[in-house]
Amino acid sequence: MSAFPAGRHVLPRPDVPVPAPAALDVREQRGQGTPIGPVPPPDGAPNVVVVLADDLGFGTSSAFGGPCAMPTADRLAAGGLRYTRFHVTALCSPTRQALLTGRNHHSVGMGGTTEMATSAPGYHGFRPRSAATLAQILQGNGYSTAAFGKWHQTPPREISAVGPFDRWPTGEGFDTFYGFLGAEMNHWYPLLYQGTTPVEPGRRPEDGYHLTEDLVDHAVDWVRTQRTLTPDRPFFTYLALGAAHAPLHVGREWRERHRGRFDHGWDRQRELTLARQKELGVVPGDTELAPWAEGVPRWDELDDTRRRLAARFMETFAGFVEHADTQVGRFVSALDELGELDNTLFLYLLGDNGASGEGGIEGTLVEHRLGHGLVDDPEEMIRHLDEIGDPSTYPIAPAGWALALNTPYQWTKQVASHLGGTRDGLIVHWPAGGAEAGGLRHQYGHVIDVLPTILDCAGIPAPHSVDGVHQQPIEGVSLRETITDAAAPERHHTQYYEMCGNRGIYHEGWTAVTRHGVPWEMVATKRRPFSDDVWELYDLTRDWSQARDLAADHPAKLRELQDLFLVEAAKHQVFPLDDRVTERENPVLAGRLDLLGARTSVTYRGGMRRFTEETTPNVKNRSHVITADVDLPATPASGVVIAQGGRFGGWTLYFADGRPVYVYNYFGLEHFTAAATDPLAPGRHELRLEFTYDGGEPGLGGEAVLTADGEKLAAARVERTIAYYFSFDETLDVGVDLGTPVSDAYAAGTNAFTGLVHTVRIDLGPAAEVAEADGGLQRRIMGAQ
Repeated sequence: MSAFPAGRHVLPRPDVPVPAPAALDVREQRGQGTPIGPVPPPDGAPNVVVVLADDLGFGTSSAFGGPCAMPTADRLAAGGLRYTRFHVTALCSPTRQALLTGRNHHSVGMGGTTEMATSAPGYHGFRPRSAATLAQILQGNGYSTAAFGKWHQTPPREISAVGPFDRWPTGEGFDTFYGFLGAEMNHWYPLLYQGTTPVEPGRRPEDGYHLTEDLVDHAVDWVRTQRTLTPDRPFFTYLALGAAHAPLHVGREWRERHRGRFDHGWDRQRELTLARQKELGVVPGDTELAPWAEGVPRWDELDDTRRRLAARFMETFAGFVEHADTQVGRFVSALDELGELDNTLFLYLLGDNGASGEGGIEGTLVEHRLGHGLVDDPEEMIRHLDEIGDPSTYPIAPAGWALALNTPYQWTKQVASHLGGTRDGLIVHWPAGGAEAGGLRHQYGHVIDVLPTILDCAGIPAPHSVDGVHQQPIEGVSLRETITDAAAPERHHTQYYEMCGNRGIYHEGWTAVTRHGVPWEMVATKRRPFSDDVWELYDLTRDWSQARDLAADHPAKLRELQDLFLVEAAKHQVFPLDDRVTERENPVLAGRLDLLGARTSVTYRGGMRRFTEETTPNVKNRSHVITADVDLPATPASGVVIAQGGRFGGWTLYFADGRPVYVYNYFGLEHFTAAATDPLAPGRHELRLEFTYDGGEPGLGGEAVLTADGEKLAAARVERTIAYYFSFDETLDVGVDLGTPVSDAYAAGTNAFTGLVHTVRIDLGPAAEVAEADGGLQRRIMGAQ
């Protein structure tokens, strides 16, 4: 470390003073200057790979006794270690921020997802500069760094062509990035970024395209190039998959592998999984199944239609997981071929939270419907049984399967109080670092421990200063000792949990927890005060799965832990507790800055595209006017003038055979159309769509009137509208409809307008007085994150 001023505690590496020249002519200079070279890594520093799967539960993977075949996880576990008491935060963004900073999620402002940010210190969604990321630290110590896949840490209002970009991956320590920035992505028609540049895949699903394969292709190409050009530098690769987060998108051949495997249902699957977990030793032999969640039907309570549907959803989920893990295997094989696998500290996190229960009781063909309280009719879904998982669907599985995939624990993603939401499998593979093959580690660990563990293994100290900013303490602890010593003492003794008002505290083998909400609740419920929440108490030294509540037996112990939660929560910026969700979608109600502020008129130019919902005028639940200034070609015009959303919800203004058409797509269930009868003549025209909203509560209908040059062409009654969001993965685009098409009247990818778009202006009418959504619906919308 002598070659690194300040002993690696100040990043980036401070400049070394250069002596003044001792000669006028270079030929008279005595001695040579020192060339400026790369930052030297510590001697023997290993490569680092972190693979993060999305929305898996502890009882999902075959490596931890689950029903989903994960051959790569099995391979790495056989050559490395399985950590059986590893924990996350219960939601996407918070786990990722904690992973990359080594601090608790509220400590770095990520108390919820990025879309739910408020102005409160623990919830504002902006990583403080005093909490440098793992990538920044490794990059500053001579590592090449790259991220691929899901990010979900950039404030939504900054996801635009004007940034700022300091909270994008390439602004947070990664040399390169290829992936998506939001909560989820269509795996057949993704909208991606290369660095900060928007890109779309050059292939389509009919050409064999799939997002997971694309991400791994880029990861493999990058690591091969890195080893070719800079073999003396270690690398850090962060591969964060979109799988198995909704939508469950996978090819038919992967679904068919599991045909009939889940006909026994979720109750029986829990029993099979627990038996296998005991055989593997990832749970003790006396572990019991935790109680079943109230309100979720047992398998034998379902009729035949619901059983067939539920089995197909699970077949699709299992195929999605197996396909994703197989792609990770291609990356592992590439490391092996390069001779780098054994010297790579490889961490495979089998989930950023528990399996997702936001599919509700029935599951759905289109996730966004559930996010707005719409439940698919099983009799209608069964007609599309063989389509589940293909590009015409956007599915998520029923909550019953989530409970089974979190075996042996209670509850699911979002429920931070219970282990079903927070305990996931972790595999560590590092033969060169002394990790034994096939070992088990039962020490308590948390996602905030990943950063200090990696730094410890790489011989890198936690920096005191990064970019001139003094660093706040790292709150995780290193698990380095456990890698080589199964009997190493446990160092992580206390850990709080909180998400959407669900909260808990772990301390030296005991947990006190209280569940505040139900992720799949679909009907209006009266919001209850936090003081009404019922606390439970568990002794995890005797009860591995939180199966036996001891609150009534040990009231003093419960009070002790409740008090400790208050201390930890205050320390880490958890207060004030915030169980709002839908309100927080609205920047005004949330108290955060809105990119567009009070603007009611925005003008787009032709060719502008990739505007997310947080960077566009919100046309939902209010009257609005869309005015397009277009030039039509000599031949009949076709293609999209402007569109927002996609196949599963949105609106579009386009031309077909020279005729202008407006379509409002209501979740793919109904399409309301105003279409001109005759084509417009070539030349310049002002096209105008005036939408008059009925007013009142969210999601009501309105009248759409289409005119050209002041002449009425068509009108349509839109019976119902989408209240809160069109999509988390589609955008507003001018001159084209990217991603999936809003209307099936034109094709995906080949729908560009054949004329010229000069401008498109969106003018918003007065905001309607709308009723607030009920508590159950708020939690449903959170489920889409």
